[in-house]
Amino acid sequence: MEILIQQLFNGLTIGSVYSLVALGLTLVYGILHIPNFAHGALYMMGGYITLTMMTKYGFHYWIAIIVSILVVGLLGVLMERFVFHPLRDAPPIHDKIAAIGILLFLEAFAQFVWGAEYQSMPTPYGQVVEIFGLTFTMQRLLIVIAAIVVMILLTLFLKKTFTGSTIIAMSQNREGANLVGINTKKVAMLTFMISGGLAAIAASLSAPINLVFPGMGHLVILKAFVIIILGGMGSVPGAILGGYILGFSESLGATYISNDYKDIIAFVLLVIILSVKPTGLFSKGGH
Repeated sequence: MEILIQQLFNGLTIGSVYSLVALGLTLVYGILHIPNFAHGALYMMGGYITLTMMTKYGFHYWIAIIVSILVVGLLGVLMERFVFHPLRDAPPIHDKIAAIGILLFLEAFAQFVWGAEYQSMPTPYGQVVEIFGLTFTMQRLLIVIAAIVVMILLTLFLKKTFTGSTIIAMSQNREGANLVGINTKKVAMLTFMISGGLAAIAASLSAPINLVFPGMGHLVILKAFVIIILGGMGSVPGAILGGYILGFSESLGATYISNDYKDIIAFVLLVIILSVKPTGLFSKGGH
């Protein structure tokens, strides 16, 4: 039972990171209706910027995360303005090629600036705590709590504010949103900023228990795509639920089946769920 509870907590930790990454990806999909393959590179940049702020400039962990959110958010805005916006009337394949180009560029940039070696990120929350006889690290508890707080705040922002409502309206019907006076350019920029910020938060929280390296976003972004397909493309609740489903499945699968197959579980889940509900768990209709 102790092992089961420990692995459920590990699944909660992994799922929190996956959900944050998938949320940013699904928000962008809601605006562009294309998969942003460069999102994994934003995740990677978030990890490196937080690490640099802490190790080179001596910033506190939380200050470094705030800087990372702002920088990666701005990077997302630049991507939207200079790459995706000019391609809005181009054939859909052009957006996908451009996103892959950004991904390759940012990975090459990271390798040039920080090198190809794996780096560890220090954390002020490395303490080990014992709760009800179970052992947890403070960093893992922080990941779960911070991710839940961020997801609650994002949901409240989207549901309770006028700006959030414009994002939802634009994701449902861009032309209709434009006709009723919504500035679609500003909404697109804001969405990319939020998406980049979420990727930076996810990387900054998870990097102290993992490692920082140029390819750190590869597997995460593949699983994020699985999550948003499972949850229904463009669905915020689906991205959150899908992230936790995948996190629990991987953690329990690694313990009770084999650690060698934990990365395959995501794609097995994808096949099973899409066989039962092809549009995803929370899809409101095919796009």
